[in-house]
Parts: sequence; C-alpha cells; structure tokens
Amino acid sequence: MADQTLSDTPIIQIKNVSKIFGGNVKAVDNVDLEVRRGEFFALLGPSGCGKTTLLRMLAGFEVPTHGSIIVDGQEMSNVPPNKRPINMVFQSYAVFPHMSVEQNVAYGLKMDRRPAKEIKERVAEALDLVKLGHLGKRMPDEMSGGQRQRVALARALVKRPKVLLLDEPLSALDAKLREAMQLELVRLQKTVGITFVIVTHDQSEALSMANRIAVMNTGTVQQVAPPTTLYEMPKNRFVADFIGKINMIEGEATDAGNGEVRVKTGSLGEITLKGTATGKVALAVRPEKIFVDEKQPTDPSLIYVKGKVGEVAYFGSYSNVFFDIGTGTPLQADISNVSSDIEEFTFKTGEEYWVYWRKADTLVLGD
Repeated sequence: MADQTLSDTPIIQIKNVSKIFGGNVKAVDNVDLEVRRGEFFALLGPSGCGKTTLLRMLAGFEVPTHGSIIVDGQEMSNVPPNKRPINMVFQSYAVFPHMSVEQNVAYGLKMDRRPAKEIKERVAEALDLVKLGHLGKRMPDEMSGGQRQRVALARALVKRPKVLLLDEPLSALDAKLREAMQLELVRLQKTVGITFVIVTHDQSEALSMANRIAVMNTGTVQQVAPPTTLYEMPKNRFVADFIGKINMIEGEATDAGNGEVRVKTGSLGEITLKGTATGKVALAVRPEKIFVDEKQPTDPSLIYVKGKVGEVAYFGSYSNVFFDIGTGTPLQADISNVSSDIEEFTFKTGEEYWVYWRKADTLVLGD
C-alpha cells in the first residue's frame, strides 16, 4: 500500500452527486466523497455498482443529474473533458496502432501546440518514468500488453495532470503481470506525486495499492476507509463479504450496555461481545483468525465449537478447511502449512476438531 504523507486538503470534492439514466435508472445515488491531494484512491465494487459512471463524471464524459464536482477548487459543471486538470487511462489502453511509442506519448502535447523542444523533453521524461525510455521507436504491435499499458500511462502523465483516473487498467493482464504492475503503479504514483483515482472490482488490487478505498454498491458508497480498516472493521455485511473471505454466523443481538451486545446463536449459544448492532445480526470472523485443536479450549476469551471436516482446498502456503458446525453453512478456516511434512496435520473428511477464535476478532454486523 502507498504510504507517503498525504495532504488533508481535498483535490476532489464530490457533493450529493447522482446520475440517472433513462429517467429511472439510478447508476449513482447521492454520493458524497472527498479525495485528498497526492492520494492513491480506489473506487471498489461489483459490476454495475456505479464506480465507472462516477469516474466518467469526474473525467467529464458524463454529466451529473444532480450535485456538483469540484476539482482543485474549480466547479467542473461547465468545463469540457479536454480542459479539466485530469487525464484518464482506459481499460483497453487505447494506444494508436499506427504511431510509434514516442508519437503516442507526444500526441496530446502536439494537440496543445506545445513547442517541439518541450515535447521532446517531456516525452523522454514520461517514458523514463514508466521505464520505456529505450523503446520509444517501437510500434505498439511489437510490445507486450504490460508495455502497451505503460505507453498509455506515459501518454496520460506527459500532460502533467493534477489527477490521473484509471479505469480497470490492469484487468486485461495475466495474474503475474498484474501483480507486477500493481507495484509499478504505486511506485509511479509516489514518484510523480499526483492524485491517482482507480476503479476496480478486484479487492486485492485495491487493498495492495490504495491509501483509501470507497466501497460502492447499487450506486451508493457503503464505506470509505484505509485498507486495514476496511478489512478489520467493515461497517456492514456487504463490505465484510466483499473485502476478502469471511464467515458469518446468524444471531439475534440485544443491548448489554457498556458498548456490548448479547448475541444468541443456535450453534454457539449465547455470547457477549463488543458491538452496537441489535436485532438480526451476523457474527463475522476471518478464516485466517480461526484455529483448530483436538482438545477443547478452556480460555474464556475464546469462542469455540466442535466441527466436522468437510471440504479441504490446498493452496500451497495454506489449506482452506471447511467445518460443519451445525449452522447449515460451513465454517472456513485458513490453516497455514508451516511444515514440509505432508503427513503432519492432514485433514480428512469426517474428522472432528475443536474450532476456535478470539472474541476480540469477532465482529457483530447489522445490515
């Protein structure tokens, strides 16, 4: 995750913005957001949640039905896309196939009628930033997907925008190259120091790159927070379920005072936990926070239950083990494979173990 010191001053202010298509399809629903100067910010959510529509309104390719967008103190409602202090990198790269790398990167500056000497210097600087300085004479069809994506980045950065928008920029790359480009984008953003706003449906991509993430669903922002906060303290069931893997055990909660609730569940009995949600709730715990033992735990700070091994999925560094604990939904535990002895602690279907986790690692989530 990017870790540079950030300004508290917002460079983007999105105020009560909605976008309605066809008279009744609300793609974005009354969104309020601020993006800080120099921040790597992610809009994260499933397909159709409104994140790309919001990005297109920032770029000027869509006009808000209601609300206002302010960039660097200027209201954008009457500012066309080519006059905004913003540039955008598209999912499809959109590099010109008939132009060399240098010509692609220089295109925007030529349209702005910048002097030839300045264009040459800025193109060289942009290509060096994305580590393509030695490939300026190449044609796009002579380059890999990752290199073409770098050309698109250089073409956007050469204009020196105050904000760079990235619309699913890595989705067309294979898994290994995508991981490498995630690190490269973070390095690049730190180097140039401008604000990056990325749209993605890939939660691991957002977690690994962004300073803060806005999780969206059905046109609304569900939660805005740094990656660690989103993962460890999700605001509701949707965010908890969308960010990583999580177990949810249904229960009924009543207020127990002092910031605690008393939760009744079928499989775990009655438990008092920190929380404020009451009524129908879910007890949520991440699979990596669950432990397994043949002996029954006795520590009162733990929640424990007898579980029967169902499916086992081996992932090399860990095994994802599913336990039947009588709720109708298997409980997942990510068990680290710390030993190279393949016979050690091998789980077999039907075996019974005590499954346990800390009360402190248990979230009480409402809707």
